[in-house]
Amino acid sequence: MQHDEIILTKSSKRQKEDELRRLKLVELPAIRHSVQTAREYGDLSENFEYQAARQAQAILNGRIAELEALLIKAHVVEDDAGAGSTTVTIGSCITLRNTEDAEDEFTVTITDAASANGDDKISSLSPVGKAVIGKSKGDKVQVRLPHGVVEFEIHDIHM
Repeated sequence: MQHDEIILTKSSKRQKEDELRRLKLVELPAIRHSVQTAREYGDLSENFEYQAARQAQAILNGRIAELEALLIKAHVVEDDAGAGSTTVTIGSCITLRNTEDAEDEFTVTITDAASANGDDKISSLSPVGKAVIGKSKGDKVQVRLPHGVVEFEIHDIHM
């Protein structure tokens, strides 16, 4: 996997496409209407409503461009791409155990950055995600966390 590669699960891609569609079909026409209405108020150099509407339009256009670029560049994988795999991939649900404290065990799903929630779904680009991708059950990985380096064992890979 390349460092600049953008990975999205199919469900994330669908969410981004839905957002893009909403922005183009609902938000953009509304902003254009606001710009046109504010333009009718007169002197544009001192027209706060016009300036605010133009700024909102610029932000919206930026988000649309960002989503379009993301969708063009993205490599799409199945939401459950890791199911049944013997190595950790995006979509794998894994149980990690702290090698220094067997009581410290947690289960997470490795996902794309857009789907990560920092709780039970972590990004493949996170420190833990980067450490476990491509590893197998029983492998040990060292992860640099804010409080220091922690070693985890991949206790299980499951659906």
